[in-house]
Amino acid sequence: MPPPPGGILWETLGDIRTLLSLPAAFTLQVAHPAVGAGVGDHSVFRTDPWGRGERSLRSMLTWVYGGTAAAEEGRRLREVHESIHGTDAHGRPYHALDPPTYAWVHATGFPVARRSHRFLNRRPFTRAEEDRMYAEWRQVGRVLGIHDADMPPNVDAFWPYYRRVVRDELELTAVAAELVDVHALVPPPDRGPRALRRVLRVLWPVLWPPAARFRRFLTIGLMPPDAREALGLPWSDRQERRLRRFGRATATVVPLLPARLRYLPQARRATG
Repeated sequence: MPPPPGGILWETLGDIRTLLSLPAAFTLQVAHPAVGAGVGDHSVFRTDPWGRGERSLRSMLTWVYGGTAAAEEGRRLREVHESIHGTDAHGRPYHALDPPTYAWVHATGFPVARRSHRFLNRRPFTRAEEDRMYAEWRQVGRVLGIHDADMPPNVDAFWPYYRRVVRDELELTAVAAELVDVHALVPPPDRGPRALRRVLRVLWPVLWPPAARFRRFLTIGLMPPDAREALGLPWSDRQERRLRRFGRATATVVPLLPARLRYLPQARRATG
């Protein structure tokens, strides 16, 4: 069953600020060599980044707000990943459903959400909130078919597990490097009204470079510092101050928005 209504995930995941943290979580996932190889070999994130992102977001929101559909989505994801296997950049075989690999993809959401909340909501979670959030995130793991034995049982056990993976396994894989490369080509959005898509196609050479720099800034900035250092991604005190200023502005403006703009559609429908 998904986490309960009124829980921390229920209150926070559907906020539009979640969109700002997703690139950091995705990059942290693909920094694992097996995950990076699987995404590089099998994903359409290069050819259809907007569609891929939309589907991933819809899936993630279903885990929390989908009710009975959450379990169905978890089964669907496992079926999709059943055929994803190959050899990573070091010549080691991988399978997307290998328990440590599949569990790492899920685990990354917790540290990124924790850091993002600190900056984008202008306060860190309390220890009690962290405990509740991790328990709910672990419940989401069960929805995805991850066994309890493959997930740390609580926050105190999570951090040693997380630090070990960061220290011993993560690297700047080809896909992770691509996600923070401001020169990587991304096509313009192919969703929305036709007239808007035409305008974006014309303006994209001007719009994308600053957007790419902003994406890199948020991806590296909202990544936990130890993971950022393990990947060799540069980050300065000046950038940290910029992130704090951006977070203050975001934390001030977003709560003032009407619900139809502040919350993502699935969350808005579920919460009424």
